[in-house]
Amino acid sequence: MSISALPTALAEIVDDFQALEERERLQLLLEFSRSLPDLPPRLLDHPQLLEQVVECQTPLFLTVETEVEEGSPVVHLYFKAPQEAPTTRGFAGVLHEGLDGLSAEEILAVPDDMPDLLGLTRAITPLRMRGMSAMLGRIKRQVAAAQRLPAH
Repeated sequence: MSISALPTALAEIVDDFQALEERERLQLLLEFSRSLPDLPPRLLDHPQLLEQVVECQTPLFLTVETEVEEGSPVVHLYFKAPQEAPTTRGFAGVLHEGLDGLSAEEILAVPDDMPDLLGLTRAITPLRMRGMSAMLGRIKRQVAAAQRLPAH
């Protein structure tokens, strides 16, 4: 798969990872874990609105919301992951920075094997890589489900 098939922000992140040595990639993932935004208060008070990604080794919850901005619908991503889980938080941070604010079509077009492009498959266990792929899959499933709902 080519990086050019990815949305611009996500392609830039993948390019940043690929430009680094393996050890430095883990450091970059740690930086993304630190930049993951906190949940907004409306979601903190209603954890039932979040879906758990059970494939992740640590408890990770997410949800997507679609809003109309400047006349076009865009998707916003929200994640809840423990501070002591930097790998999980890091990948959530990558997805947040790379996908938040895009259209549903752009998110649904992201290839399922995108996590492999980060070049972390030798540095991170296969189980953690499956969790990363599951996170992307959940996001895409929620986005697709939202597209089938009637407009209110």
